Amino acid sequence: MAINQELLDILACPKCKESVRLTEDQAALVCDKCRLAYPIKDDIPVMLIDEAKPLDQQD
Repeated sequence: MAINQELLDILACPKCKESVRLTEDQAALVCDKCRLAYPIKDDIPVMLIDEAKPLDQQD
């Protein structure tokens, strides 16, 4: 199940409050400003700074 566009429109990076985008594989939400990827687990975005991975270290 993909992230609903309405939900994606209102989600923001918890660190800088900028908008996020969905990765091509729909496994994470990315903040381009902070260069962090927030994982999506069981179709639920985990928007916790401690759970985010830097883009250069993403699996």
